[in-house]
Amino acid sequence: MSERKDDDLPNMLPEASAEFAENFSKITQKSMDLVNNFYAQQSKQSDFDPDPLNIGAAFMELSQKMMSDPTKLMQAQADLWKGYMDIWQNMATAAAGGQAKPVIEPDKGDKRFRSDEWTQNQIFDYIKQSYLLTSKWVNDTVASVDGLDTESRKKVDFYTKQITDAMSPTNFFWSNPDVLKYTLETKGENLVKGLEHLLEDLESGKGQLNPRMVPEGAFEVGKNVAVTPGKVVFQNDMMQLIQYTPTTEKVYKKPLLITPPWINKFYILDLRQDNSFIKWCVDQGYTVFVISWVNPDERHANRTFESYMSEGILAALDAIEATIGEKEVTAIGYCIGGTLMSATLAYLSAIGEKRITACTFFAAQTDFEDAGDLLLFTDEEQVQMIERKMKAAGFLEGKNMATTFNMLRSNDLIWSFVINNYLMGKDPFPFDLLFWNCDTTNMPPQMHSFYLRNMYQKNLLSKPGGLTLGGQAIDLGKVDIPIFVQASKEDHIAPFTSVFKATQLMSGPAEFMLAGSGHIAGVINHPDAKKYQHWTNTKKKKYETAEEWFADAEEHPGSWWPHWHKWLSRKSGAKVESRDPAKGKLKPIEDAPGSYVKMKAKTGLNTRDE
Repeated sequence: MSERKDDDLPNMLPEASAEFAENFSKITQKSMDLVNNFYAQQSKQSDFDPDPLNIGAAFMELSQKMMSDPTKLMQAQADLWKGYMDIWQNMATAAAGGQAKPVIEPDKGDKRFRSDEWTQNQIFDYIKQSYLLTSKWVNDTVASVDGLDTESRKKVDFYTKQITDAMSPTNFFWSNPDVLKYTLETKGENLVKGLEHLLEDLESGKGQLNPRMVPEGAFEVGKNVAVTPGKVVFQNDMMQLIQYTPTTEKVYKKPLLITPPWINKFYILDLRQDNSFIKWCVDQGYTVFVISWVNPDERHANRTFESYMSEGILAALDAIEATIGEKEVTAIGYCIGGTLMSATLAYLSAIGEKRITACTFFAAQTDFEDAGDLLLFTDEEQVQMIERKMKAAGFLEGKNMATTFNMLRSNDLIWSFVINNYLMGKDPFPFDLLFWNCDTTNMPPQMHSFYLRNMYQKNLLSKPGGLTLGGQAIDLGKVDIPIFVQASKEDHIAPFTSVFKATQLMSGPAEFMLAGSGHIAGVINHPDAKKYQHWTNTKKKKYETAEEWFADAEEHPGSWWPHWHKWLSRKSGAKVESRDPAKGKLKPIEDAPGSYVKMKAKTGLNTRDE
């Protein structure tokens, strides 16, 4: 192609203008289609709730408290005005060629303003600083209001941040320099594609906006995720039990049983071969069994929390003994799977059995008093709303849980996709973790109500005899086996200060370990990646709080997996000949990862799988 010269620009302008005109004509039509589609979908909604998150009363109380102290509010407004004046003065200094330090800068982990334009272009630098100043002022002012009860304060703080995040200039066409630049480069085609993506997402979400996080067809379970070799050696109506094929000649005598959360699918532990926790464990010489939970529908409406214990963990223990002859195992419980595991350990203790001789907990809570931001979604009004939805459908749709978790990291899991998909008009990047995040699972109504009410609302698991399972009073204090408790420093779902409490509730030897990053990356951190860090504490001291423990902890670079392996290997018995799942006493049903994990979340309409 010949090099384009400046003299050609006059001839190019009509062509560019024509393309812009054509694209903006398409945008107008697509916008009309969007509005018509939205109203058509909304007209089908029979259960419209004007305040589905039950935040109206909390913000009404906030307004009353703010107005009761006008002096404080006026001072806050004066401080904000001074901040604006400081930004203006700095802009004037910079325009005159002087050096001016920013009045306010994004937090270290804030990815929204990475483009050079936000710093180098004075207009966008002003927009950025004005937004950051206003956002901080709003959040700080709300947080400083006196007289709110604890529950209302947490609600208004959380949802105020949701609002200020939504109002970021990065989320709007005219105030995002990257979008404006790309619009000029594509002559508006990005906006046409963006509206097409928006229409597709509204159509698939039946009127609810759910931005696509991964390209269609980029991943397939059993093909390029969840591919560690193994066999399904047992199944019932609640789960399939997978035994993985050994890669070492000798293995530890005691097999390892992993109980993942049923809120998500197990293959978070087996995404790719280079970050698979399951494969890594197999390569260290463990005989690994994993529970793969069913994706419930209306047939499972009567299944309870106890069903997950009896038809899940206890059934898995029986199947392990039946196929390889080992009665004693070590175990892992992840997230809610760990909550279930702790209750199961207490049940086994109550009936006098020690079939699990050492247990590891990944980001699992046993005391829910300080359970983080998820407590905001479990007040009585919201639980009743959830129960109404579950009663109507026979289960809680997985997309409801996904929306809740996405709100905890809205800039990363909502707004970044709004910008990429709708403003930039691009397809999302094929990321295996986000594919897993979108592969939702439903919740049986009785189980989920039990979990929300007895854990989050009443915190009964932490109280001796507070729960009864299998006819036995559950007392975590009777659990005296060695435990290893993993938590993550930036976890908003299971805060490390909450996870730490397991070391106090159970009476056996307990080792606590804190990983860098959050709920997922803090757990899934292969040693070869050489990412993040972890903290250990070898002092022979009883700590009352996680903060006290952390003050004496030592930081180590990289993954914590080798440290955990050193702990578990000493509790896994001598080495024996490896066990091939194809040659066990139980006849294999199918290859891993099995068929249960491939089940898609059924919708409440009961018409088709999503």
